[in-house]
Amino acid sequence: MNSVVVIGAGPQGLAAAAHLIERGLNPFVLEAGAGPAAAVAEWGHVRLFSPWTELTDAASRRLLERTGWVAPTQGYPTGAQWIEGYLAPLAEALGDRIQYGARVVGVGRKGRDLSVDAGRAGQPFVVHLRRTDGTEARIEAAAVIDASGTWTTPSPAGADGLPALGERAAAEAGLVEHRMPTIEDATGLAGQHVVVVGNGHSAATTIGILSRVAKREPGTRISWVLRRGTVGNTFGGGTADELPERGALGQRAKKAVEDGLVDLVTGFRTDQVILEKGQAVLVAEDGRRLAPASRVFVSTGFRPDLSFLSEVRLDLDVRLQAPVKVAVEVDPNLHSCGSIRATGAADLEHPEPGFYIVGAKSYGRAPTFLALTGFEQVRSVVAAIAGDREAAERVDLVLPDTGVCGGSGLFDAPDETASAGSCCAPVPQLIQLGVGPAS
Repeated sequence: MNSVVVIGAGPQGLAAAAHLIERGLNPFVLEAGAGPAAAVAEWGHVRLFSPWTELTDAASRRLLERTGWVAPTQGYPTGAQWIEGYLAPLAEALGDRIQYGARVVGVGRKGRDLSVDAGRAGQPFVVHLRRTDGTEARIEAAAVIDASGTWTTPSPAGADGLPALGERAAAEAGLVEHRMPTIEDATGLAGQHVVVVGNGHSAATTIGILSRVAKREPGTRISWVLRRGTVGNTFGGGTADELPERGALGQRAKKAVEDGLVDLVTGFRTDQVILEKGQAVLVAEDGRRLAPASRVFVSTGFRPDLSFLSEVRLDLDVRLQAPVKVAVEVDPNLHSCGSIRATGAADLEHPEPGFYIVGAKSYGRAPTFLALTGFEQVRSVVAAIAGDREAAERVDLVLPDTGVCGGSGLFDAPDETASAGSCCAPVPQLIQLGVGPAS
C-alpha cells in the first residue's frame, strides 16, 4: 500500500500532495470545504506580508509548470489572489486526488484502539470521514499527514482560555466575531465604538483596517485590548524584521495609536461580555468595564482541533499542544528573540509511526506561522514517508528573523515595570496604543 491520506487542501496539504506524486506515492486529499484553500478564502481580503516568492512550494511549481502555469514573482498577494494565482491551479492539477466536502472525523489503526500495542505499527491507518450529504466512509492508508490547520478553532476572548461569560451569546447576536473584518465591515461601523482583543498580526491587521475608517470618520472609536500589562512586542520588530511588510504592519499599528486613532487598554483580562441595549460590554477580571461597543473583534490566536485524533498516539507539548520538538522552538514562554529554526520530519514524528501534523497546526497555539515553514515541513515529511532519510534530515530553509527581541515582558507586570530583558535591543517603550498585510 503506497496511499497517503492528506487532511486538508490548504497550502500545505496541496504541497504535500505534489511532493507525494513526485515520490511515486498516491495522495488522497480530504477537504471539508467546498473548494481548495477554503480557510484562506475566508480571509481572502487580507494582504499577506510574505511576498509571492515565498508563497509557492517547489514540487508544486514543478507540477504546475508542466501545465504552462507561470509562477507569480512580484508583490504581496491577498488571500484571494493567492488562491487565484496558485492554490486553485494547483488543486486543478491534482484533479480527483482531492475529495471536497469530506470532513475527517477520526483517525486510528485498523483493528487497534489507542490502548493496543500488539501488531500496531504493522496495521494500516483508517481514516473516517463524513461527507456533506451525511454519508460516511473509511479509508485505509500507509501514512497520514494532518494539514488541517487551525482556522476553524479560534481562541476565545476569555482570559482563562475558555469563552468569557456571555461571549457565546454575544457571538450569536453578531456582536462578537472571531475573524478579521473587511473594509466594508469597518465602513459600516463608522462613528461607533469597536473593540479589538488580541496581541498579534491578526489583531494588528484588524486595527489597520479599522483605523482607515477612523481616520476618515473622526467619531469612530477603537479600543485595542491586551491581556498583558505591557505593550512588549505588540508592534513587532520594525525595520529589524527580515520580512519588511511584517515589520511594517506593526509600525502602522503603532502609528495609529500615536495618532490617537486607537486607545490601548493593557492588562485587561476579559471575564464577561454583557449585552446592553444591543451592544457588548467587556468586563475584566479586575472589574474594569469598557464602554459599550457595536462590535468586538477577537484576535486571540488559534488552537489545534485534536478531537478526531483521540485514537492516535501523539507526543504533544502540554502548553502549546504542538509536537514536543517543535514547541521547544516556538514556545513564547521560553523565547523572546527573533529567528525560529525550520522544522522537519524528525521534529514532527509522533509515537504513531507514519503520522505527522504539519502546517499551522504543528505550531499548536503558538503564533506567526509562515507558509515557508510548512513547505519545508512537507518536503521533509514526504521524504521520510518515502524512506529517503537523507532528504528528510536535510534542512533546506533558514527562516527570516522577526526582529523581535525580549519584548514580551512579564505576564503580570504593569506597564511601568515591564521586563527589561533583551537579547539584542531595548524593550519597546510603552506608548498609547494599523493598516497592512497579514501573513
